[in-house]
Order: sequence, then structure tokens, then C-alpha cells
Amino acid sequence: MPAPISFDSATTRFSLPLLFAAQAHKEVFHNEALARIDALLHAAILGETNEPSENSNDGDCWLVGATATGAWSGLQGSLAMRQAGQWLFTQPVPGMRIFNRSADQFWVFNEGWQKPATIQEPTGGQVVDSEARAAIGALISVLRASGVIPSV
Repeated sequence: MPAPISFDSATTRFSLPLLFAAQAHKEVFHNEALARIDALLHAAILGETNEPSENSNDGDCWLVGATATGAWSGLQGSLAMRQAGQWLFTQPVPGMRIFNRSADQFWVFNEGWQKPATIQEPTGGQVVDSEARAAIGALISVLRASGVIPSV
């Protein structure tokens, strides 16, 4: 795997390369920025994994797992985006939101990926009111943790 391109100057949030006057090979920097924007704009991952798939296609995006190995070792928690036959990596920033296609849910980054918990539906019973209140309370907690509604 080729080494990632290092840029002398880049944007602060996602390390998009900046162009300079009279810079040689501007197309390399411009294309790198477009590739990253393409992957990060309305980001969607295929899932979370610890190593790259041998059958990866350009456009694939994965969340690097906590026990990453091989080519992804040391890149835990970053987004791995396949572009032009190589992997580009981006560290998440607070407020970043991705759609996990395998889990069919949105995740929000805030000191780690916030993943909504599964809410159990109330089951039958004698006291429906307490079960309904517990289910609604759990729903509100998940919506707050997901950033859908503000915390109190």
C-alpha cells in the first residue's frame, strides 16, 4: 500500500489540501481534496471492521475497528475510504455524523461514536401505564444520546 500523501498546508477539520500560487501539480492536491469531500459529504460506511477487505472497490468506506490489524494498524476509530485503488484515512471530529449501512442507523461522533441503543417494545401485562412510561423514557434517552433532541 502506498504511503498517504502528506500536505504542507491543509484545512483544520478534515485535512483537505490547500493550493498555493504557482504551485506545481495542482491537480494532485485538487483531486485529493475532491476525493475526501466525496467520501465525507453525507458519509456512509459499509460497517465497522478491523482490516481491509481484499475485494474493496473505489468508493467503499469503513469505520476502522478498535482492534485494527495489518495495513490499518494504529488507525482505530478513523474512517477508511477507498479512492483510486488506495485507502485514505480521516479522523472523525465532534459533531460528525455517518450512516452505517449494515446497522441501518446514523452514528454521531462525540468523544467516540454514539450509537443508538435498541429499545424494547412494551410487552403485555397488567400495568400497561408503567410499561408505556418506561418505553417512552427509554426512547427519549436514546434520542438524547443520538443528538436528535437536546439533553436537559
